[in-house]
Amino acid sequence: MGKRLAANVHVRDPRTHQLVHLAAGDEPEPVLAELITTPSAWEDGEPPAAASQSDDDGDSKQAARKTAAAKPARGRKAADAEGDGGQ
Repeated sequence: MGKRLAANVHVRDPRTHQLVHLAAGDEPEPVLAELITTPSAWEDGEPPAAASQSDDDGDSKQAARKTAAAKPARGRKAADAEGDGGQ
């Protein structure tokens, strides 16, 4: 037996990419239930177990490291130091 919704919810079905309306009192299929992570949307105030797990369970990718530019952009200070101000 699945969990029941306490509120109306709209989710995008990952299989069909269509917007699906789920009414309060519905027991959504597991694929759709995983998409609803808001605790207040569920009757018992807690999302299904699969939805409450972190995203790190099977994905070992790390976020790409952002590197700073080697040189700062030539801003107003660089222009003032080099030129004569156009005069």
